[in-house]
Amino acid sequence: MKAELPGPVDLSLGDAGKSKKGLTTAQQRILWLLVLSAWLNFIDRGALSAAAPALKVELGLTPVELGYLLSAFFWTYAGCQVITGWLADRFNVARLFAVGFLVWSSSVLLTGFAGTFAWLFALRLVLGMGESTAYPSYARILSRDFPEHRRGLANALIDAASKTGPGVATFVGALIISAFGWRTMYLVFGAVGLLWLPFWIRWAPREQRRPDASPSGPGMGMILSRGTPWATFAGLFCFNYAYFFLVTWLPSYLVMERHFSMHRMAVFGGLPFIVCGGTSAAAGWISDAWIANGATPNRARKTFAVSGLLICAATLPALALATDTAAMVLLMVSFFAIGLFTSNVWTITQSLAGPEAAGKWTGLQNAIGNLGSVVAPIVTGLIVAATGGRFFLAFVAASAGLLIAAAMYLLGIGRIEPLRWTVEEFQ
Repeated sequence: MKAELPGPVDLSLGDAGKSKKGLTTAQQRILWLLVLSAWLNFIDRGALSAAAPALKVELGLTPVELGYLLSAFFWTYAGCQVITGWLADRFNVARLFAVGFLVWSSSVLLTGFAGTFAWLFALRLVLGMGESTAYPSYARILSRDFPEHRRGLANALIDAASKTGPGVATFVGALIISAFGWRTMYLVFGAVGLLWLPFWIRWAPREQRRPDASPSGPGMGMILSRGTPWATFAGLFCFNYAYFFLVTWLPSYLVMERHFSMHRMAVFGGLPFIVCGGTSAAAGWISDAWIANGATPNRARKTFAVSGLLICAATLPALALATDTAAMVLLMVSFFAIGLFTSNVWTITQSLAGPEAAGKWTGLQNAIGNLGSVVAPIVTGLIVAATGGRFFLAFVAASAGLLIAAAMYLLGIGRIEPLRWTVEEFQ
């Protein structure tokens, strides 16, 4: 009979022990730094989408070439997730995240000086490498230092920041581009990001391991041998295909097919992400309160996740066929639904993995899941080119992905509770 390990090791934040009444001051400080980092993360990766219409003209890019440029970030972002997930579980996660943040903010700043397609492409690859440290680090810190009934809101706030980030990139980026050009936008975004680092160095969690604690948890092979992780991988892949189709191509869709001006695109391209962020924060808070009042994590988390996926799947194809006014309403509904799903998606993973495996599982899930982010911009470019600049089939493909994701989260993952890892499964 295989021996099971004891409960999770408490790696506290110094004076930030877990409190039934609420988060301590130290925990709150860490959380808000993580939220701000996620906001900057998605502003930086979304900057190219705001700049795409201007870059398309300046560099003479075809839709296919633009698709590859939009996709480049996800090549290294997905590819490095396995490595950063392993590093987050094995080494000091605060230091890992600081290095990653420095790399990605520097790449954004340097993009302002790039003058060729090749340099832009290379810097997008570097950006992906740096940002690959983010979600494994979030998962490790939150699963380690935040209890289940507080973790939903913590993840939802990070998710809300990730959703409003592209909105800020689209809105503010478009305004900066209109006034000063796309290079100035990158210089501003990169410089602002670097200001975050001193605060993280000062207040990052100090990791203290017990002498008898396992340094790394279950191995990658052990995680991959279970069926539940694969359901979360597939679900995130299908969701990311749909979501990053919207993130990368929405500004171009509004300009190319809806014929919006840059100013109008800035408003209607950015507002849905604000709606999504607000929904995510509210849904995370409600799901935590529901659990605190007696609901199981399985019921609370799945209700929000699956309903969000199904609502968004229903609205996207209708959006592509509607008039401008109706389309913008449906766009808001779609992003409202996305917020319902994303408020709980990483909480589900952290609950299933436990602190022993949260970093590796998150890294694997993001690596495989973000292959959808790699594919979506390229496939969309091919669809748009093949259909004479029309986006309808691209919206249909995104909707199909969401339906598959809903099936994975409803049926594929079973009950949302920590998997048991045995001694033999630890590295």
